[in-house]
Amino acid sequence: MLNEAPAAARPAATSGSSLAQPDCASNDGSSCQWVYEATSLDWLARSASTLIDVGTSVLLIALVAFTLRWVIHRAIKRLTSRVIEGRVSRAQRNQQSSDQSRAGERRAQRAGTVGSLLRSTATSVVYGVAFVMLLAEFGINIGPILASAGVLGLAIGFGAQNLVRDFLSGIFMMLEDQYGVGDFIDIGEASGEVEAVGLRTTTLRDLGGTVWYVRNGEILRVGNFSQGYAVAVVDVPVARHADTALAGRIAQQAALEVAEENPEDVTAPPDMLGVQSVTPYAVTLRVTAKTKPGRQWAVQRALNARVQSAFNDESIPAPNINGMPVSGP
Repeated sequence: MLNEAPAAARPAATSGSSLAQPDCASNDGSSCQWVYEATSLDWLARSASTLIDVGTSVLLIALVAFTLRWVIHRAIKRLTSRVIEGRVSRAQRNQQSSDQSRAGERRAQRAGTVGSLLRSTATSVVYGVAFVMLLAEFGINIGPILASAGVLGLAIGFGAQNLVRDFLSGIFMMLEDQYGVGDFIDIGEASGEVEAVGLRTTTLRDLGGTVWYVRNGEILRVGNFSQGYAVAVVDVPVARHADTALAGRIAQQAALEVAEENPEDVTAPPDMLGVQSVTPYAVTLRVTAKTKPGRQWAVQRALNARVQSAFNDESIPAPNINGMPVSGP
């Protein structure tokens, strides 16, 4: 009798322990069985499958996001380098080392700005999509989030059209190398030397010292006086009765002397184009000289001074300052 009680109690204990074990733990090789054997926690074992599936999905999404971001960043870096550097033209090969250094600085600045913007945009998009996918994995309804994001994007798009246009114009301006820091440009309402180039605005200083801040989206046309080469243009008026052939030879000789004295600025022999215009009181001759970018105004002033001095030495008559025709000799 006494020996039967312990025997009867042992099956009860065994039966009680089997009731505490979750059903999924009886599946050999399952994650539930592995977690239950390792922790002896039934609630953790029952959630093991869900936790492992969600954890795997989270890790996979994170890995794909990081990989995609790395690939996009690398592609952007290679693309901006190819677009900005490009192939060096023959004219650029013939430039002085200082010009090549300046062009290299401009390319580096433009590459850094455009590449940084594109990489930041790509990172925001990739991580934003990955975050929404993670919320969906945790059972959060992302429908209202997507709807709110769409409404917010629409509101921003309507309210910030000018800002978006300025940024897009700035990006294309940099990619196309329309102008850079140090260039002298004419953008219509303002002209001067570019002091700073941003994605939203361009800063330039005119000849009077005024600093202009121009939105990139408002720039409809750009005249760049500092790319490749420039041309110094000099219009020389003489009296209507003057010998224009002699005046042309004197002006051309004076221009050649200026070119010989300034070989670093004048890159090609000056040209005498001949008669530019004829009025009842004067005949205007035009002389041009090809110069380095930004040096056309200095050469132009030198040409004006030398041609005027040569005309005075050779007694080439000037138009009547009173506006009346000058009678012939």
